[in-house]
Amino acid sequence: MRDFDPDAFFPRLLKAIGETGLMVSVSFAVATVIGILLGLLLYASRPGNLLQNRVVFGVLNVIINVVRPVPFLIVAIALIPLTRLVFGTGLGPLPATIPLILVASVAIGRVSESNLVAVSPGAIEAGAAMGASPVRVLFTIVVPEALGPLILGLTYILVALVDATAVAGVLGGGGLGDLAMTYGYQRFDWIVVGLVVVTLVLLVQLAQLLGNVLAKRVLHR
Repeated sequence: MRDFDPDAFFPRLLKAIGETGLMVSVSFAVATVIGILLGLLLYASRPGNLLQNRVVFGVLNVIINVVRPVPFLIVAIALIPLTRLVFGTGLGPLPATIPLILVASVAIGRVSESNLVAVSPGAIEAGAAMGASPVRVLFTIVVPEALGPLILGLTYILVALVDATAVAGVLGGGGLGDLAMTYGYQRFDWIVVGLVVVTLVLLVQLAQLLGNVLAKRVLHR
């Protein structure tokens, strides 16, 4: 075990936090857009709903059911050829966002659908009775009613993304996972590993706190 060197560690820690932040922010932003669109399509196209379409619902449902059970580690390895094609390399924070986006998008899609389905049918029927089009009912009644729980669901995905970046880091994505592996585990420096774990816990707590605050404000409105 090597002696812990704080002068060398903390600059690396700041760099790793920045790389993790880049992976999380880019993948979460893109996946939120894709995932919510997926959720809206799943909800609206399911049989008996506003824009029912068995083909669209069936295809999207199968895609999500196929991707969701696959462990992130396997997804990341399987997509290495794609990341190399897009970025010219499979290493670094930005290439790591491709598997993160895929996994987060299908998760957000399912979470979005679940929250939309939970909206009271009475509110939907009232909107339709007033002559509102299905699309208008979807965006002016269903989405606002589901927004609070949806924010909590997105917070859960955000926390899961922070965890997933640690795996991506071990595979060459950089960030806190790479720091823990390269300068902690491989050098038997358990102080480094412990500090990385504490940092991840703090990041997760911060993400959860922000999500709870936003959801509380929306629900109060």
